[in-house]
Amino acid sequence: MKTKVRKTYNYLIRFLIIFATYGFIYQQIFYKHDLYQVYQSFLSSFNNSWFIYIAIFLLVMMFLNWTLEAIKWRLLISKIEQISWYKSFKAVLSGVAVSSFTPNRVGDYFGRVFILEKANRIEGVFITILGSMSQLLVTFTVGTTSLYIMFVVYPETLLNYFNIPEYLYVYFLWGGVVLVLGANILVTLLFLNISVLLSLSNRLKGKLVEKLTSYIHVLSAYALRELLTVILLSLLRFIIFSTQLYLLLRLFSVELPYFEAMMIIAVIFFVMTMIPTVAITELGIRGSVSLFLIGLYFGNPLELPSSLSLGIIAASTTLWIINLAIPALVGAIFVFNLKFFRKARDE
Repeated sequence: MKTKVRKTYNYLIRFLIIFATYGFIYQQIFYKHDLYQVYQSFLSSFNNSWFIYIAIFLLVMMFLNWTLEAIKWRLLISKIEQISWYKSFKAVLSGVAVSSFTPNRVGDYFGRVFILEKANRIEGVFITILGSMSQLLVTFTVGTTSLYIMFVVYPETLLNYFNIPEYLYVYFLWGGVVLVLGANILVTLLFLNISVLLSLSNRLKGKLVEKLTSYIHVLSAYALRELLTVILLSLLRFIIFSTQLYLLLRLFSVELPYFEAMMIIAVIFFVMTMIPTVAITELGIRGSVSLFLIGLYFGNPLELPSSLSLGIIAASTTLWIINLAIPALVGAIFVFNLKFFRKARDE
């Protein structure tokens, strides 16, 4: 590809991504949802003497959240190319921007790898998927465990709401602990033995499979210690955005004991992960899921006081803005650093 044509295509794709990112976020906030009531919740929260300090702390946690993700991606991608933390940070935020308008955030995988200069980008995509799998692993294990604990701690509320006969409750508990424990052990072992995918793919035939196997081969380069480090970084991220939501709920006058709140929040993130969405549409779905699960704690999600419902919606909306909308807007700027078409060797 000639230099001028390559540069033209690079600029065109960059502007399309930036336009799509800003356009979807604008539509989500100002067109699809009436945020006037949420805005009123913000105004009433200003009466809280700790509002400014909590707001600053939440923004610091946002930066720490994506910093940990940048450290994790830099660690993983180092197998094919050495990059600085700052470059990794730009790649991560660029991925957030691209993922904002793609189903199930698949754009995140491709938004990052175009910052690589020499490494094979398809290998980079599989490495990025591995990082996402580590976050999914943490969300799944903590979420399913918390969901089981909810049924143990609040049997009457859940039995009545889901119309489960009491005589099945004991069997449900025993079956649940076996299912949850077994599933958590299984997914953890699969992640820590990711090279099993290679042995399975080697048994399959076909040119496409052989081609993919050559790219997946990079996943076998990670030692157990490296994979455990990646899981630890993912767990720290999970703790950070769970704490963010807890602080926001308290800020908007949704009073929940700490243990119960963190348990419900873990289930919220688990359910959100299981629901197929376009990332940018999570604002409405996130609020609905939060209303339902937190409402169960208060007895019935369909009979929540309006002030409590508004507080839950305000908290989930603010978390979405802090952790996804703002990073996506910043990441769209870093899209200018991405090179979708590389310079040919003979140029």
